[in-house]
Amino acid sequence: MLHRILATLVFGFFTLPLIAADWPRFRGPDGSGISAEKGLPVTWSTKESVAWKTDLPGSGSSSPVFIGDKIFLTCWTGYKVPGQPGGTQADLRRHLLCLDRKSGKQVWEKNVAAKLPELDVSREGDGYASNTPAVDAERVYCFFGKTGVFAFDHSGKQLWQADAGDRFGAWGSSASPVLYGDLVIINASIESDSVIALDKKDGKEKWRVKGIKEAWNTPLVVKNKDGKDELIVPAAKKVYGINPTNGEALWTCETDITWYMVPSVVVNDGVVYCLGGRSGVIGLAVRTGGKGDVTKTHRLWTSKKGSNVSSPVFHDGHLYWMNDSNGTAYCAKADTGEVVYEEKVPRAGGVYASALLADGRIYYVGREGRTYVVAAKLKFELLATNDLSDRSLFDASPVAIDGRLFIRSGKALYCLAK
Repeated sequence: MLHRILATLVFGFFTLPLIAADWPRFRGPDGSGISAEKGLPVTWSTKESVAWKTDLPGSGSSSPVFIGDKIFLTCWTGYKVPGQPGGTQADLRRHLLCLDRKSGKQVWEKNVAAKLPELDVSREGDGYASNTPAVDAERVYCFFGKTGVFAFDHSGKQLWQADAGDRFGAWGSSASPVLYGDLVIINASIESDSVIALDKKDGKEKWRVKGIKEAWNTPLVVKNKDGKDELIVPAAKKVYGINPTNGEALWTCETDITWYMVPSVVVNDGVVYCLGGRSGVIGLAVRTGGKGDVTKTHRLWTSKKGSNVSSPVFHDGHLYWMNDSNGTAYCAKADTGEVVYEEKVPRAGGVYASALLADGRIYYVGREGRTYVVAAKLKFELLATNDLSDRSLFDASPVAIDGRLFIRSGKALYCLAK
């Protein structure tokens, strides 16, 4: 009898459905742009390795997020959608979509009217849906620039809305929400020169840091050498280290970067790596754990090689990224910033999507729909160039989960599998 019970328990254990990993925020669970997935496709086309394709009701460059059996994604319609009639600002709508994770079929859609006036000219196709949502077990959190921060439950019911500021920049809004404990942290540099923490439950403001200038990036919570959390926000001329619990200013570091900061940082062993700007110094490394102005004590190096828009990945003591303007792939030593290789990729144009590291490869998605698969090693090796061009912009950062690769364009979400 005992053997029968044990056999039943063992059989039941091994036949339980596996709990899939989630991808709940911009650049994955820890914001690193690194996925542990294996068996991902290396080559594909519009007719090869496409498990499914879901046409979207509008355009956008936000990335999909995954939790449980759902995918959440944003887009916009009604005004200055590429390839569609111009419309008016009164017609501008943001959309939060819920898709089935296995099939890509739409489950529900929630529309949000814009708070007017909005940015009138969408430069370089940036549009009105660049901020990737964040999701937890209870809610989906969306940041729509000056229209505000919204929380929905998983069935699409709006739970609250909070204001983040009433300004807009020349390139719209792009920073994505960051979840930390009971807080939703919003980089509202463009909307109000602020980083704001809101209560997850009701959207009420818990703290605010002012004076954050020209920061389009998504902040990152990192561990310093003492195991304490720091919120890292790169901005024009300075990188800020902030206590994410209460907004207390911990440290600042001069960057010598006089331009705006768009790429998100990556971190390893308590050192933060920043890219940003267009000319002069456009890269640096700073050690966390300091107090006050740490420029002389904690800034490790600066570099004139970097990226204006796309974020890097860290792998095995090196940084990898692709320059957004000329399609040049870089590898640099993380301890010194010294460039290991600098290779112009054939047929590569602009790259706004952030790099994705998975299965020993780096995936760079170009704006025209071509993805460049590069070996994650110190000698440059282009493994494949794959084309999904659909006459829209591919500015969203790719996602690797469920053994599949997800790429979003201005028209569709593609699920790629071997």
